[in-house]
Amino acid sequence: MFPNLSISSLLSPILVERLWTGLFDTLTMVGASAAIAALAGLPLALLLVITAPDGMRPAPRVHRVLGALINGFRATPFIVLLVALLPFTRLVVGVTIGVWAAVVPLAISATPFFARIAEVSLREVDRGLVEAAQAMGCERRHIVWHVLLPEALPGIIGGFTITVVSLIGASAIAGAVGAGGLGDLAIRYGYQRFDTTVMVIVIAILIALVTSVQWIGDRAVRKLKTRQAT
Repeated sequence: MFPNLSISSLLSPILVERLWTGLFDTLTMVGASAAIAALAGLPLALLLVITAPDGMRPAPRVHRVLGALINGFRATPFIVLLVALLPFTRLVVGVTIGVWAAVVPLAISATPFFARIAEVSLREVDRGLVEAAQAMGCERRHIVWHVLLPEALPGIIGGFTITVVSLIGASAIAGAVGAGGLGDLAIRYGYQRFDTTVMVIVIAILIALVTSVQWIGDRAVRKLKTRQAT
């Protein structure tokens, strides 16, 4: 039933090389898109909090429009977004397949996701701290940098961890449609060629990646909370 399942296949130099290449491509896709999501998502979250009806500078119209755009991207399944953004991807990177072509839809998908998670963390900051800073005459930018962000940082880091984990799964989907990486390897060699060894190894690597990212994120959150408590 599984003709390619053997020790020789498991130890094949060609297979090992493909796995290393797939892992490197996946890390590149996830790393680049996660960095973009963090750089773009956090400012969006701050803008949502500041322009909210109860924010430091209420702007209901801006808040509604921005919230609607974020919700629209979040509601679109990644595979649909991947296809819909092909013209934009070609405009940005010049191609529609490959690792860097996948970074565009991955980043666009992850940014609103992370923005909403970061927004929740920022909203959970004690309003008394913000009001005390305002009473002392602090400017908005000082409140953002010295009150909101430091107090919300554990939640933001936890949310970023969840974002990276979801990006690992999305990168596998992108790999299935020509982006490369572990997903491409699992589909082309594990599924289409009935090589169960490749499929099992890819699944194990993905589990290890997710577990490692979650452990690092949880550890960082615990350290930040301990520091805040002291």
